Amino acid sequence: MLHLRLIVPADRTDEVVRTVEHTVGTTHLVVLPGVARNPAGDVVLVDVAREAGDALLGELRALGVDTYGSIAVENIDLSLSKRADKAEEEAPGEGADAVLWEHLTEATHEESTLSVTFLAFLAIATMIAACGVVLDNAILIVGAMAVGPEFGPLAGLSTALVQRAPRLAARSLIALVVGFAVAMVLTTGFGVLMDAFGLFSKDQLERPRPNTDFIWKPDMFSFVVALLAGVAGTLSLTSAKSGALVGVAISVTTVPAAANAAVALGYGEIRQMWGSTEQLLLNLAGIVVAGTLTLLAQKFLWAKQRERALGRT
Repeated sequence: MLHLRLIVPADRTDEVVRTVEHTVGTTHLVVLPGVARNPAGDVVLVDVAREAGDALLGELRALGVDTYGSIAVENIDLSLSKRADKAEEEAPGEGADAVLWEHLTEATHEESTLSVTFLAFLAIATMIAACGVVLDNAILIVGAMAVGPEFGPLAGLSTALVQRAPRLAARSLIALVVGFAVAMVLTTGFGVLMDAFGLFSKDQLERPRPNTDFIWKPDMFSFVVALLAGVAGTLSLTSAKSGALVGVAISVTTVPAAANAAVALGYGEIRQMWGSTEQLLLNLAGIVVAGTLTLLAQKFLWAKQRERALGRT
């Protein structure tokens, strides 16, 4: 269930309440006249089944509630109410399959913002991965994958393509391009510094590395894994099952590939640098393609499901 808190101008409250009452899957409607101060108006509280949430939000925005008042949405972790159970039963579809497009757009907008924190996490993850590739240490590679924040802008790009949001697409692309460029430049300098202290050496990079050689030797499996990870990551975002994102993060060779390219560049190992760059681009492309196709499929299937449900009523 979702909990909506609306601030509505007094002259529009009746229209908003009628919209809420006519939406299947709503319950616990409360109207508090005149209690809002900034902006001034009435407060309307309502619980709605997740599978009916996107349709209701669309109607409320069409009424201009987000322009003249406000819409706040919260997840309800526990609701002990027979009315809530009935609302979920009446709403078409399953809550786990429902996509809240407004929430997805807002979440990916935040995660795809180029910020100091984003750059710091990506640079740190790339430096950890650099230690992993030089030492041929798979544990460090996995740790670097988990730290990397790159899935946010990748998901943002997929969402932007489906929702036709050019600003979100531009923001996501900037975060990816600038983020990886800065992280790789810093990691190249980190590699040079580690070499000066005798902790890295060119021999370590050139020797056989059975645990990490795959990072700069891309093949079709790399693209297949990226596709599968993109599907899993997108589903975890749309279904609010964020725990799956950790598994996605350690499934794709983005940060390690960037790290290997950066270290190889510092030593003039052009073959490894280009191989790692190809691996990086292959994984990024696979995730975006899979994420976009997954969102398109969800949008299509959910629309068909709603059509069938409305046809039965």
